[in-house]
Amino acid sequence: MSTEALARLAEERVDHRFKGLPPDADGLTVGELTAQRRNLFTGGFTTPVLALSAERLEHNLKLMETYAARHGLAFAPHGKTSMAPQLFHRQLEHGAWGITLAVPHQVRVARAFGISRVFLANELVDPAALRWVAAELAADPSFRLICYVDSVRGVELMDAALEGAARPVDVVVELGAGEGARTGVRTEAECAAVADAVAATDTLRLVGVAGYEGEVPQADPERVRAWLTRLVALAVDLDKAGKFAHTEEIVVSAGGSAWFDTVAEVFADIPELSFPVLKLLRSGAYVSHDDGHYRKITPFNRVPEEGALEPAFRLWAQVVSRPSPEQAFANAGKRDAAYDLDLPFAQVVRRDGAERPATGIDVTGLSDQHAWLSTASGAELEVGDWIGLGLSHPCTSFDKWSLIPVAKADGTVVAYVRTFF
Repeated sequence: MSTEALARLAEERVDHRFKGLPPDADGLTVGELTAQRRNLFTGGFTTPVLALSAERLEHNLKLMETYAARHGLAFAPHGKTSMAPQLFHRQLEHGAWGITLAVPHQVRVARAFGISRVFLANELVDPAALRWVAAELAADPSFRLICYVDSVRGVELMDAALEGAARPVDVVVELGAGEGARTGVRTEAECAAVADAVAATDTLRLVGVAGYEGEVPQADPERVRAWLTRLVALAVDLDKAGKFAHTEEIVVSAGGSAWFDTVAEVFADIPELSFPVLKLLRSGAYVSHDDGHYRKITPFNRVPEEGALEPAFRLWAQVVSRPSPEQAFANAGKRDAAYDLDLPFAQVVRRDGAERPATGIDVTGLSDQHAWLSTASGAELEVGDWIGLGLSHPCTSFDKWSLIPVAKADGTVVAYVRTFF
């Protein structure tokens, strides 16, 4: 199924739905356009256009593959970052155990492209979605889905919706990251009650514990380590109480893109349990990385000997107005650039095939379709120049572009990534 579905992506026709692509490519299939190996700068692409670096994308995939292997971690990268089945499969080719997702729609996309292991990092209490999951599990013995539970009420709703299901749904108790954090059970006693509620059903199977350390209030290495230690202790206590009697392996899962070094450190000390332990890391933003939020907080900054991720996105816009020596406007705005954490970063200016640093140029704001540029004295910028913008952060970059060129350093476009948001 996955090979056929991915092949169908290459058969999709290029047209007005896909912004930034060459107007004269209308009617070509994506595969035909790819085969032309057009140049991003001279091949008819229109601004604004978002591009992924082919070399940096491959670097990031390899780096996290070796990182997970070096630390004895299984890896289920969070696919909601990109919602790009082609990238899902590249992550699997680079050793990923499966793909993490957040909502039922995303799981349906993954299944349509043959993903056989899904970690759903969320509660699932929608009856229609649960019935669909049950049907997928019944139809495909190789499909595995694991999702959160964080309340007795949630367990009851799941059990009612799954009545008569052919296979139980695997669940993990979600431990909350602290008072005032997001979802998850707040106390160990409540975790035990949720585990007991799961054990009382025939429709659910408790396979482990999980959570998200990125929600730890006032997170720092000590607080994050303390919460992860609680998570491991919860797994040990539930195992001692016989709560994992019906599984073949015990899942202990955490890991966003800010603290995966601490996850690796704490998970290295998980003691021997009744069954083998699947230490499941779920970091997802690494695939494209960024020039802002994640570049500042990546664990590789704390442990540089482990390597370094590279920002793979660049948004190209064109200067369309230069009303004063101190101000200019480019034709990319909120519809095109991520802006929920940091504004874009002016990196390079391109004119007549030559590129130079965007010295003295800053993005100070975004309108719907314009970037506001502040230009210092002597900053060289003219109407018609292309300006390359770094972005922050990945999760709201992919969702603005449904077909993204993947370009080599010389501008040759070698692939197109299709997203489904």
